[in-house]
Amino acid sequence: MFRGTFTALVTPFRGDGSLDEDALVRLVELQLESGIDGLVFFGTTGEEASLTMNERRRIIELVQKRAEGHLYVVAGAFHNVTEHAVSLAREMDWLGVDAILSVVPYYTRPNQAGIIEHFRRVADAVDCPVILSNAPGRVATALEADSVAILAEHPNIRGLDESSGDLDFVSSVIAVTDEDFGVFSGEDTLTLPMIALGADGAFSLVSNEAPEKTGKLVEASLEGNLTEARELHYELFELMRVNYIDTNPIPVKAALTMMGLIEDNYRLPLLPLASDQREVMRGMLAELDLLPPGSGEE
Repeated sequence: MFRGTFTALVTPFRGDGSLDEDALVRLVELQLESGIDGLVFFGTTGEEASLTMNERRRIIELVQKRAEGHLYVVAGAFHNVTEHAVSLAREMDWLGVDAILSVVPYYTRPNQAGIIEHFRRVADAVDCPVILSNAPGRVATALEADSVAILAEHPNIRGLDESSGDLDFVSSVIAVTDEDFGVFSGEDTLTLPMIALGADGAFSLVSNEAPEKTGKLVEASLEGNLTEARELHYELFELMRVNYIDTNPIPVKAALTMMGLIEDNYRLPLLPLASDQREVMRGMLAELDLLPPGSGEE
């Protein structure tokens, strides 16, 4: 069902900490104009942990006014307590999103049986498809390929957002799941190699800044045009890496500020990018011609 480039979108805030609705609309319109296949909200990049339920509802409402029918809307429903994760997933499903992104429970560090039951409860509670998220660097516990194979038998669990960086794991998952189960790169530097192994696209961070080129990279990779895919991979490679010069989403929000798309605001405990790192990011954006003409950082 899902295939292509999905941008893990940042959540823009005003200086007073409130949701910046105008900036959100600008970001969505840029993604639409660039031909992105879908948007992912309420993940790590979207500062999910800091958002209220009312803010989540408002974001989905704004996005659906402009994007419904043009791209997929995927909403994160993260919680380390299964009951709360189910409640979040039901709310997002009721709002009419196209899929739920559900993460391995963090902090509690359950065993594989507990992880499987957690995801099953979420999937049982909603009508829309559920995409699993495997990000052991964030949650401390990794999904195992055998667990993914078991979960893929659930009719509502239709994909995996994979951010472990382990290509052997990717190969194992693709080997034990059918072609209707989507596997997506959650690490931009591994999008090309993962698609070469049989993945279906990317849940991308770098497509916040360069959506059109990222979409072309994924499309060329899926079509087997490795010459074009490699050229785009290496063109974006350093920006992909600079996006992790500090904790996500600090660098990418700094970049979008330099591009004139949002204000450089965060919710604690996140703080703005350090001045020396800002210069690195600014140089990278200039090299890729992503800065607006005559731009000057305040």
